[in-house]
Amino acid sequence: MATNEFFDEQTEQSLVKSSIVSKYFWAWAKVITKSGRGKQIGKIAYIDLFAGPGRYKDESDSTPLMVLKKAIADPTMAKMLVTIFNDKDEQNTKSLEKSINELPGVEKLTHKPKVHNQEVGPGVVADFEKMKLVPTLMFVDPWGYKGLSLKLVNSVIKDWACECLFFFNYRRINMGMNNEYVQEPIDQLFGEERAAKLRPRLEGLTPAEREVEIIEQLCIALQEMGGKFVLPFRFKDKSGKQTSHHLVFVSKHPLGYTIMKGIMAYASSSDQQGVASFEYNRASVKQQFLFGLNRPLDKLEDDLLERFAGRSLTMEQVFEQHNVGTPFVEKNYKDALAKLEAKGKITADPPAVATPGKKARRKGTFAGSVRVSFPKKG
Repeated sequence: MATNEFFDEQTEQSLVKSSIVSKYFWAWAKVITKSGRGKQIGKIAYIDLFAGPGRYKDESDSTPLMVLKKAIADPTMAKMLVTIFNDKDEQNTKSLEKSINELPGVEKLTHKPKVHNQEVGPGVVADFEKMKLVPTLMFVDPWGYKGLSLKLVNSVIKDWACECLFFFNYRRINMGMNNEYVQEPIDQLFGEERAAKLRPRLEGLTPAEREVEIIEQLCIALQEMGGKFVLPFRFKDKSGKQTSHHLVFVSKHPLGYTIMKGIMAYASSSDQQGVASFEYNRASVKQQFLFGLNRPLDKLEDDLLERFAGRSLTMEQVFEQHNVGTPFVEKNYKDALAKLEAKGKITADPPAVATPGKKARRKGTFAGSVRVSFPKKG
């Protein structure tokens, strides 16, 4: 695949991807810089190992330029941000360097952006494994899948406040699962033992079932490695019928997961009852969610009654204990709990309607501190 083929064919999707990455980087960076440890560190980093030429074919900014522009506009970020960009294509690195040098205000950055020209492989992984990284967000967007591996992801997320986003070329990986000529990179991506067990399980599955199995096994592999919180976002092709890629987020912290979930939900092209699809589909065709992400909001109510039967806890605790592995964001929980309260299936303190000795909370709200009591089963 030519290194800029994705940009050529799917510029709109590429911009959605870049928007998700840059929005998360900004939110993540703000959390780090406001923390006590962030003040002690003094630096945060953004690494893009397959950075590309800097601009899309229509001259729109790609992710590196979007990140740098936001940093230039923020004095604190301009002092703290360290950026490392890489691409094995020399023409891409020259184009990227030129675009960076032409950015208005680039001189405000304390740490000059570094642009490298090398192939991503075991050497890069070994370098990261030896380093004690400052808080780092690494973005990996290989044009195929060569260079992307579990070891690469783990070499970065091993350190405090370090997270990874990578583009998973589902279409090409699905085609290569049983291709002996690309067995090695597939093994590096799933783990040799897991890949060997996965290949025969895929035989006879429908396309939808294959996708669920492949993505689920990828997520489990990342979790077993240490990336406790994994969140995929799907991209459909131009027809809206087949999956082309997934953008996969890996974190060790629930706050990062929550922030990214909100960003991906907003970027989704469709929803059901306010529950995001976690996919971008130009054709706007609603598809089923992946591995357990196919529950609309009306089923969330039943899930909560079952999960928390006989317990009393705050809305925030309900959200924290239930949301991982689901498509639901905080607003969905507030809506579901408000409906359950209106139906008389739960009680809340403060209540939505004043009762003897209890003042009502503000109309239409369900704050994180509101305590919810669920009835016992039966």
